[in-house]
Amino acid sequence: MAEVIVTGDNFNEEVLQSELPVLVDFWAAWCGPCKMLSPVVAQLAEEEEGKIKVCKINVDDEPELARRFRVRSIPTLLVFRNGELVDQSMGYQSLEELKELLS
Repeated sequence: MAEVIVTGDNFNEEVLQSELPVLVDFWAAWCGPCKMLSPVVAQLAEEEEGKIKVCKINVDDEPELARRFRVRSIPTLLVFRNGELVDQSMGYQSLEELKELLS
């Protein structure tokens, strides 16, 4: 399973009800740092398949979710465990930093 596209319709199922830890990437197509981060997030999803779930939320398509989690800047990364928000970061992150965020 690669990255999961999340919308308001499937957020609860994909993120809050996930048995795996979830990394949620809030991004937009026009965002330069988001474009830089995207291949790193994809690599993480591939390397950690079966251990974590990686979800992507386009802030232009899902402004309600962005507001709900007070996303003020993108990319914003949120980490959920057992349906609870446990960590977050903003801006570009290296693969090592993403793994540290999830540990």
